Amino acid sequence: MEMPKDYQPTVIEKEVQKKWEESKIYKFDEKDEKRPPYIIDTPPPYPTGRMHLGHALNWTYMDIIARFKRMNGYNVLFPQGWDCHGLPTEVKVEEIHGITKSDVDRHKFRELCIELTEQNIKRMREQVKSLGISIDWDREYITMKPEYVRKSQVAFVRMYNDGLIYRGKHPVNWCPRCQTAIAFAEVEYKERESKLNYIKFPYADDESKYLTIATTRPELMAACVGIVVHPEDERYKDVIGKKVRVPLFNQEVTVYADEDVEMEFGTGVVMVCTFGDKTDVVWVNRHGLEVKKAIDESGRLTEICGKYAGLRTEEAREKIIEDLKKEGYLIKQEPIKQNVGVCWRCKTPIEIIVGDQWFVNIKKLASEIEKVANEVKWVPEHMKIRLLNWIKDMDWDWCISRQRIFATPIPVWYCKKCGKIIVAKEEDLPIDPTKECPYTCECGNDDLIPETDVLDTWMDSSITPMVITKWLDDEEFFKKHYPVHLRPQGHDIIRTWAFYTIVKSIALTKKKPWDEIVINGMVFGEDGHKMSKSRGNVVEPDEITEKYGADALRLWASNSVIGDDVPFAWKEVDYGYRFLRKFWNACRFAKMNIDDELIEKLKKEEISIDNPVDLWILSKLQKLIKRVTEDLEAYRFNTIVEIQKFVWHEFCDNYIEMIKHRLYSKDEDEESKKSKLQAQWTLYYVISTLLRLIAPFTPHFADYVGEIYKVDNLHFSWPKVREEFISDKNEYIGEVAKNTVASIRRFKANKGMPLNAPLNVVEIYTNDKDAYEALLKSQDDIKGAMKIKELKIIFGKPTLEQKIVEVIPNKSKIGPEFKKNAKNVMDFIKNADEETIEKILSEGLETEWGRITKEHIKDVKRAIISEGEVVEAVNIEDVVDTIAIIR
Repeated sequence: MEMPKDYQPTVIEKEVQKKWEESKIYKFDEKDEKRPPYIIDTPPPYPTGRMHLGHALNWTYMDIIARFKRMNGYNVLFPQGWDCHGLPTEVKVEEIHGITKSDVDRHKFRELCIELTEQNIKRMREQVKSLGISIDWDREYITMKPEYVRKSQVAFVRMYNDGLIYRGKHPVNWCPRCQTAIAFAEVEYKERESKLNYIKFPYADDESKYLTIATTRPELMAACVGIVVHPEDERYKDVIGKKVRVPLFNQEVTVYADEDVEMEFGTGVVMVCTFGDKTDVVWVNRHGLEVKKAIDESGRLTEICGKYAGLRTEEAREKIIEDLKKEGYLIKQEPIKQNVGVCWRCKTPIEIIVGDQWFVNIKKLASEIEKVANEVKWVPEHMKIRLLNWIKDMDWDWCISRQRIFATPIPVWYCKKCGKIIVAKEEDLPIDPTKECPYTCECGNDDLIPETDVLDTWMDSSITPMVITKWLDDEEFFKKHYPVHLRPQGHDIIRTWAFYTIVKSIALTKKKPWDEIVINGMVFGEDGHKMSKSRGNVVEPDEITEKYGADALRLWASNSVIGDDVPFAWKEVDYGYRFLRKFWNACRFAKMNIDDELIEKLKKEEISIDNPVDLWILSKLQKLIKRVTEDLEAYRFNTIVEIQKFVWHEFCDNYIEMIKHRLYSKDEDEESKKSKLQAQWTLYYVISTLLRLIAPFTPHFADYVGEIYKVDNLHFSWPKVREEFISDKNEYIGEVAKNTVASIRRFKANKGMPLNAPLNVVEIYTNDKDAYEALLKSQDDIKGAMKIKELKIIFGKPTLEQKIVEVIPNKSKIGPEFKKNAKNVMDFIKNADEETIEKILSEGLETEWGRITKEHIKDVKRAIISEGEVVEAVNIEDVVDTIAIIR
């Protein structure tokens, strides 16, 4: 089979992908008892319809692992999931159809969300396939499908029955823009400029006295229910237990002592409002304070705020500050930088409000969570600290209810009469309580109120390792394969997806969810910033694959360190493409010298190798196999650099150049035929081995070229290290030969000679005994590679002398200086003997026309003389005291 002249990645990749899909080559075989299973709990992305470069990086990492494990004899389960539920879909549906979710029936709205999600999944599924990701598509799961919803609801019911889920009035983080509660893990923080307002709070029993409170949120004063000071703060010891009046709103509140107050911040006096931040929640519970609601779900002030009711928080703050000034309560304002919690979806500042919500009781599981986190192997290890710190800093339980439509329904009803909560039975799941109610309350009431809240999307995605191992479907399979082997994910979702998966696994199985977790970084633009449309630094995977192919993109992704953020660079993708083109050309050259018939013969016969150049490349190749194997076992994907260096420099630039003369040989004597066959076998063995080594990184290239070279079982056989080929001595001989050929090749290039131009006589002198022996053993390859008619290897140093053969006067200096004697001076310089020229160059010479110096000489041409003959001398690079004399 001939190899096409040009490397056209976009053509061959589509062809190879089609073949994989039709043959279902990557299907997990449940009946396979010979190979050990290896199960990957892959991240289910949110189906936006567009894959971004972070997806490409993450999927490439996962695919390298899956392919490497498969090639090492594992039966790999590599599924693909889609995490469908969420607010962005609802927002997009409203935008597309020009509606709000309250304009249409909730079930119709949900249908529109499903329709959009199905379209997006279809597009993203094709994008994943276009990267050559070796997914078993028969194992695809979609969180909005009834079979998945059932499992999410079963998890809820079981955890509720075990006392791990409860409903209650509790402060929650609330996004006014998204109109829903969000978990602490979904709160991001950004710095903003604000003002610290110093406000007078008069004593209740003496209006002439006051406490000064510094606050950034005067709009919460209507919900001020107490004042706290530090018990050791000498300034305020006499006011503890007294009452002060809240300006503008006039409620009287008590001053409490509390050790959590920072004495150095502001005035050391803090108002407790329900709720400004997490500390307010702690103080309210600690001191048994009343809860007032100053801000509603839409981010507007409530009726308890009097004339400010209905205003948005920013607007209310301005008006309240104006009134504080007018009434004489505002003392001063200072600029301040503060970290503000914002919604991770829309970046709107969050509020803390009180409402009926559903929670997972994290505190009950805290010690077990930490224990399991330590049982799991983390790569890189330091990423575990992020999770342990998150566990340690958790103050609140996990709020799992959301005020949306497109998500898993909470399978619950409420009795109007007695207030009892009715939770669905497992056998009735999946169920949407807003559509049906098969239950009657114990009190006899069958007119139950359905729960309209839905589950947080992390409640769905946190059971993925259980879902892919057939939890609730095949108990035997689940027991055999759970926990799974690997969870690959980004560091940005450690405190969400990793944390919540551990929580659910402990709650539902009492086990860890996986043996290992591998954490990848984020992708940054070429400008060093996180990719964003506003910065204009976004690069889409399609842009790269359409120009360079998926394998070049995968090479860029591979050349990074696991856990680190990765800057994108077009030049690195271009280098990856050029590397593949270089290897392609080398494989094409080799194929022109190894026909199909010979390949079949070489596959069956083991050839005895004694050529030093062949032995050199074979030894280096074994060390490469060993290095790459160890690196991939440790998830060091940037080992691809070692493969690239070997292919480009050792194999293409040196080995192939050194064996061409043997491949081209037409000699029919036994020795010549044997030498040619050894070169052909080595060439075939090295190429077929390299194709296996690069298969996890560039699977399309490896597959296409591997088929041409008839490589058997390419995607299921990792190259074995052949210890018999490893030899430092053989490598040394090969390095001497390589450096000798490279040095003489460089000489030809510098002289403008064609590389295949013949050289009459080359004498190589060396004082190094090892180099001498190496040169003797490799002299046939040096001679053949460099087209040398006569090659002599000599132990010792050559007798060389340098002679001046031409001196060129500097006319531009001589003319103006010597004027009418200029011709005499130039003739003198041209005809002077070597001793005179050396004197002029070193110290100058007095003549009858004046002093002649080195400035009067433009150039001195010297020649190397050996045995009375002009020769060229070439130092052999990296071989000590070794020189080639070319006659």
